[in-house]
Amino acid sequence: MRKILLSSIILSIAFSSYSQAPLKQRIKLFVDCPNAYCDISYIKTEINFVDFVLDNKAADVHALITQQNNGGGGSAYQLIFFGQNSFKDQSDTLRFNTKATNTDFEVRAMLSKYLQLGLIPFVSKTTSIENISFQMKENTSGDSAVKPAVTKDPWNYWVFRISTNGNINADKVYKGFRYSGNFSVNRITDKLKVSFNFNFSKNKNSYEFDDGSGGIDKIEVNNENYYLSHQIVKSLTDHWSVGYDVNASRSTFNNYKFLGVFKPAIEYNVFPYKSVNTKLLTIRYGVDVSESHYFDTTLYDQTRQTLFGQGVDVALTYNQKWGTINMSGNYHSYLNNPKYYNVGMGGGVNIRVTGGLSFNVYVFGSILRDQLYLPKGQATSQDILTRQRQISTNYNLYSFFGISYRFGSKLNNFVNPRFEGGGGNFYF
Repeated sequence: MRKILLSSIILSIAFSSYSQAPLKQRIKLFVDCPNAYCDISYIKTEINFVDFVLDNKAADVHALITQQNNGGGGSAYQLIFFGQNSFKDQSDTLRFNTKATNTDFEVRAMLSKYLQLGLIPFVSKTTSIENISFQMKENTSGDSAVKPAVTKDPWNYWVFRISTNGNINADKVYKGFRYSGNFSVNRITDKLKVSFNFNFSKNKNSYEFDDGSGGIDKIEVNNENYYLSHQIVKSLTDHWSVGYDVNASRSTFNNYKFLGVFKPAIEYNVFPYKSVNTKLLTIRYGVDVSESHYFDTTLYDQTRQTLFGQGVDVALTYNQKWGTINMSGNYHSYLNNPKYYNVGMGGGVNIRVTGGLSFNVYVFGSILRDQLYLPKGQATSQDILTRQRQISTNYNLYSFFGISYRFGSKLNNFVNPRFEGGGGNFYF
């Protein structure tokens, strides 16, 4: 299989050099993953000899990546490369199988590898092939390196997204209605990250039940949330970043008629940011000022207040062939009220002990001493049961864990999607 694949690649490169003159531009690639998870950030890091586009019509190559479960407990991936524009008569298909014991680290590396292999026949027809090393990356190290060509983007890297959704649930005693929407604008480059985001949601639920005397009691719960955020992050060096967040929100559940927060911060990454797909250890410190207006008078007899705070966030991510480790911790307190603070810590581990034995665990916990927004007065049973408002608590805790062991056949590349709902496992 390997000999055939390598031979076809070599022949395609040799043939393409005589079939037409090389095109003087980089390939525009659209990655389409309708039912498979694709780590786009990792792919962009590993494949830097093409330009990634968000519109499939603007692409020179449309890579359709699909995934099905195979009989061995792993997945069968199929990559179909559709040529467009100058490559409209060219197409190719590659397939590979993963094992049930492969970690996410290994799967994404294999996907990136086959994606690169499938692009070679297309890239070989452009001048970009001159700057590609055997590692399938442009040689950008050293003063004498050839710099990658810069492609002009008419949108200047700005991306706009808009979405809305809702649902209706009903039975004899319960009726629920929810709808939400989101609008975001962002521009991300290696030097500067700018984003704007607005989302809202409204929930209406009603309950009807017998009051015990032949009558009907009805309870209605209405909650609405609005959230607007803006962020700018500037890259200073391979390890340092500086930026700020601005948030404005309104939440009936949390008693906020209006909450505005401004948070400038500085972040240090122990590892270079270019290693983010493998390892990340960041420490971020920031200060903040918040203005709060409340629907109801709070426990501390406040209807509005201005608070100044500070916070530290630490995050660790480590991806290797044996598994993944994620950990994070945060601390925040108010400068003008230091006795009000919160501390949180969480972590997840997914480790393959042996070929067939693996375990995963995730734990998150926090100590809360800063619920200054809680409304005054005792919560009713209705408030508690229907979660109509936030209830006082001094901690949060959440965890899950699991262990698995697989034995038997490790070699089965057959795909049989029968009785699986077309591969999506979607059944009511």
